[in-house]
Amino acid sequence: MTSTLLIVQIILAIAITIVVLLQKSSSIGLGAYSGSNESVFGAKGPTGFLAKLTFTLALAFIINTLALGYFYTQESKSSVADKIVPKNNAVVPAAPVKTPSTPAAPQAPATK
Repeated sequence: MTSTLLIVQIILAIAITIVVLLQKSSSIGLGAYSGSNESVFGAKGPTGFLAKLTFTLALAFIINTLALGYFYTQESKSSVADKIVPKNNAVVPAAPVKTPSTPAAPQAPATK
């Protein structure tokens, strides 16, 4: 399931990138390609359509990200830190256990 969601995530990322680059900006950018096709998208041109498409793709991207995170945590119960092996393959010692006893106070010198 996670591999399917990961593929969808990559496709959504590419689609969002393309749609954002097609939008008009102050320096025109790649929006120059949409000049002759304004009648296809309506009276406002592609601006409204591309804005709605960007919002829809972004919403799908966020929902897919949350689903991917949820399904990944359901499949994997261990942490990445649990899989770390030291370079010398030594066993990592456990933390020392502190005893609640306090050291004895020094004895007063005996008087003669």
